[in-house]
Amino acid sequence: MRQTLAVHGQAYTIHSFSPDTPPPASIFAEPMFFIGKTREELSVVVPSHLELDSLEAETDWRCIEVLGPLGFSMTGILARISSVLADAQVSIFAISTFDTDYVLVKKDKLPHAMAALKKSGYQLIEYPCED
Repeated sequence: MRQTLAVHGQAYTIHSFSPDTPPPASIFAEPMFFIGKTREELSVVVPSHLELDSLEAETDWRCIEVLGPLGFSMTGILARISSVLADAQVSIFAISTFDTDYVLVKKDKLPHAMAALKKSGYQLIEYPCED
């Protein structure tokens, strides 16, 4: 049985900062954001309406959420979704949290991604934009 996926109405931007940059305080007021830091970089994903002074930014991403919570014993969920999208020639930016997984796809590829996922048996629901 396939999971139900939720397509968020909000557009997102993926930002890159140097690793020694503190995360901008404005992101913490957003209803949804992601921060990842390594020795080489700081990545921040925020709703696109929030403009940040980053080194690089990739705009026009949409978020597909695997409705959870997902147990840690569940395997292959993100692998199956990413495989379906790779077969459909849709690039992704994947993010995982404690409870679930998120897959970001470019806005112009979203209809193609949704069609491929539906064809593979996934149920999709669409959330309205939170703006």
